[in-house]
Amino acid sequence: MKYENSAEFAQKLDQQDPLAKYRAEFLFPTFTKNPPLYFVGNSLGLQPKKCSEYIQKELNNWHKWGVEGHFHAEQPWFSYHEPISKKAAKIVGAKATEVVVTHSLTTNLHLLMVSFFQPKGKRTKIICEGKAFPSDQYALETQLKFHKLDLKDNLIEIFPRKGEHTLRMEDIQSKIKEVGDELALIMIGGVNYYTGQVMDMKSITEWGHAQGAIVGFDLAHAAGNIELKLNEWKVDFAAWCTYKYMNSSPGGVSGLFVHEKHHDNKELNRFAGWWGHNKERRFLMEPGFDPIPSAEAWQLSNSPILLMAAHDASLDLFDEIGMEALAAKRDKLTGYLEFLLDELTETHKEKCSFEIITPRNPAERGAQLSILLHGLGKDLYNKISAKGVVADWREPNVIRVAPAPMYNSYTDVYQFAKVLEETILEI
Repeated sequence: MKYENSAEFAQKLDQQDPLAKYRAEFLFPTFTKNPPLYFVGNSLGLQPKKCSEYIQKELNNWHKWGVEGHFHAEQPWFSYHEPISKKAAKIVGAKATEVVVTHSLTTNLHLLMVSFFQPKGKRTKIICEGKAFPSDQYALETQLKFHKLDLKDNLIEIFPRKGEHTLRMEDIQSKIKEVGDELALIMIGGVNYYTGQVMDMKSITEWGHAQGAIVGFDLAHAAGNIELKLNEWKVDFAAWCTYKYMNSSPGGVSGLFVHEKHHDNKELNRFAGWWGHNKERRFLMEPGFDPIPSAEAWQLSNSPILLMAAHDASLDLFDEIGMEALAAKRDKLTGYLEFLLDELTETHKEKCSFEIITPRNPAERGAQLSILLHGLGKDLYNKISAKGVVADWREPNVIRVAPAPMYNSYTDVYQFAKVLEETILEI
């Protein structure tokens, strides 16, 4: 598409946008003097207007039924997670039996690694990306410590080449081959939180399996952002939060995926709980854990209903729109932002330079551009924030901007670029 740097062009794109009507389904923050330009869906998505309705329904059920709501509410709490997990499975390209929505992201990663990180003999090493999200880093470090393994020898981080910002897939492949039969686990972010780079998860999974390793992904920045095919790619496990691109409340519930090939393996190590136990016998309160032959076996406890209701409100929007349509708008929206930033750099190169460190190839990124500032620092970020831009600062000098296709408009992107230009001229 040939973009133009004008308000009229942005408005024209909005008029032609088949998803434009969904903007009205969300509540925008009110803390700014002017209506905010909200670009942090990669940190916390906006609240769907129907969220309070979904939560209120369950509050009413609690009022009406008390404990009997577990079996007699319109959507019984006993099985409340089941239709929600089916909707989530469609978003990540999985079978309904391969996904369950439960717990929080890092909790799920730990529970999954209890099962899938099983160091034995010389096969003790974990590969992850350098500059992984800190929570992932801490989870991997403490898993190694739990197994009394030395971090220096067993946690292998892959960094971009000198002078580059993103990983090359050939470098990941080379490192996997180099570690070979010492490799127990690959655990990488499907989309890097800092650069916005989308990893080739299909190839990484194939390379890891070729060496006899287990392959899992943290999809915090991928779920609801990019199209995923976890079952087809034969990924062993994955987990994701729901409060970023999936707009499902601050600190909301998490989803986890376990490939169907692992469902019948009752010998897997687990930290088990009663909600993962055989449903037919759950209330017999008998000893001996009998795992459900699905991803549900990794549940520990009954669902946090109010958080699940908030998630359901967003999932119904995803169900209505579909990931294919979201991805199409995402690429046009992010492409427009890229075009405007390039023009801005060219026009004002004597004052500043914006280096986009997110891949230029749309197939290698989602709804995020990470902008490395040359010649300007956090003062620029603070000034645009004071003007109503809600973006994200990452040290030492990166602004992350995430135009979310479900509620951001092309006019939002155009206005962001104008605020940025106006602020540069003031500094």
